[in-house]
Amino acid sequence: MNEVRTLAKQTAIYGFGTIIPRFLNYGILTFFYTRIFEKAEYGVVTELYAWMVLLLIILTYGMETGFFRFAQKKEDYEKVYSTALISLFITSSLFLVFVNVFIGPVSEALNYSNNHDYIRMFAAIIAIDAFTAIPFARLRKENKPVVFSIIKIANVIITIVAVLFLLVIAPGIYEKSTGWFRVMYDPAYRVGYVFVANLVGSSATLLMMLPYILDVRLVFNRSIWYRLINYSFPLLIAGLSGSINDVLDKVIIRRVIGEESGLETVGEYGAGYKIAVLMALFIQMFRFAAEPFFFERARHENAKETYAYIMKYFIIIMLVVFLGINLYLSGIQFIIGKDFRESIIVVPIVSMGYLLYGIYINHSIWYKLNDLTKYGIYITLIGAVITILINVLLIPVYGYMASAWAHVAAYGTMIVLSFIFAEKHYKIDYNLKEIIPYFILAIGMVILSRILNYANLITEITINTIFLIIFCVFAQHRDCMFTVLFRKGGI
Repeated sequence: MNEVRTLAKQTAIYGFGTIIPRFLNYGILTFFYTRIFEKAEYGVVTELYAWMVLLLIILTYGMETGFFRFAQKKEDYEKVYSTALISLFITSSLFLVFVNVFIGPVSEALNYSNNHDYIRMFAAIIAIDAFTAIPFARLRKENKPVVFSIIKIANVIITIVAVLFLLVIAPGIYEKSTGWFRVMYDPAYRVGYVFVANLVGSSATLLMMLPYILDVRLVFNRSIWYRLINYSFPLLIAGLSGSINDVLDKVIIRRVIGEESGLETVGEYGAGYKIAVLMALFIQMFRFAAEPFFFERARHENAKETYAYIMKYFIIIMLVVFLGINLYLSGIQFIIGKDFRESIIVVPIVSMGYLLYGIYINHSIWYKLNDLTKYGIYITLIGAVITILINVLLIPVYGYMASAWAHVAAYGTMIVLSFIFAEKHYKIDYNLKEIIPYFILAIGMVILSRILNYANLITEITINTIFLIIFCVFAQHRDCMFTVLFRKGGI
């Protein structure tokens, strides 16, 4: 299938712009932060960035998907883009003004009443990132993954350079300086400079996106805006509920356990969680390429067959990633500092949760194609309720392990509900029974790798590499077998 090869190629290019920046982020920043910050300090970073995910969903309010939905016709393309861009500019600006006017109550609500400056920078980062969401969506729509990737990578490199300057180089300059630098720089600010660096990176991204913001005639079309809102608002609710499943645990932990010890727990959990998020990166790079592809492919007669084909290979590839993370966890754990490594126990659980989330993202195209986004609300709200209940009720008993299992429970439930609703409105024969043996083998290998007592790291890597090869050979053999049967008419 040529179109599937195109999707794979674009996924790889988007991966360059998604995976490389995140690997730089984890390989340098997570490595760095978990070695210079105490657990409570890193807990501040983890918690506020969790809030950032939720607020970005609110401030983009499904406009990216709405843009893909209504920009299919060439004659409407510029109007849709311009209207969405102006809409996000207005709401992002209002958000920034609101936070700064009501900085006291907002900071207190987030439990940072003594750190107004954190919240001001935090708000500016969110406002910029929300506004640039549509220009980035335009790059995806126009099949410009290389430009997309370059800007994403540049953002992370600029942020990393700013972090290293502010937290590594600047303290040395401060010690030797006797002039203006000692007035401008405060070595005790520490965590605050994380947000300063991020704001520098986001501002640089905005500047790089200006050619794609200013090269169209900015016209606000009220009729198109109403269509966008009517379509996208349910996606806001669905996206918010989905983000609750993803990040609310970091917010709840502090409030259930208590202030200082809660922040320490958030910091430790957040470090282990960062490793599991490597799984999410591969899902995100697929989503960047797949969303516009799915909408364009919907016009073809064999669209459902294409979706089923993509789902099968998506799951197999993601299971390989799942194994790659968990079979080599003894080496990957060195990304985080020694004091944080107890939390790697959550990695297999959270990474499996993300795999289930990827399946849901893949399957959820049915309600987006058919303008049935209300079902996205139903599904993700139920998932959010499960997440909240498990976290609130079980964190006092099981600590952050409850948060890890909440991901599996919520996303597993969402998959089941999505298939139940799709059965009536847009049924696709995914033949998931074929996939069950892959899951059994992959999970069995991870469990076995935890049970075995390896003599040393070399032995562990050797045996686990054999496991990974066995899985790949098994997948290749079954794929060939099913292909032969299909050609013979056996399936």
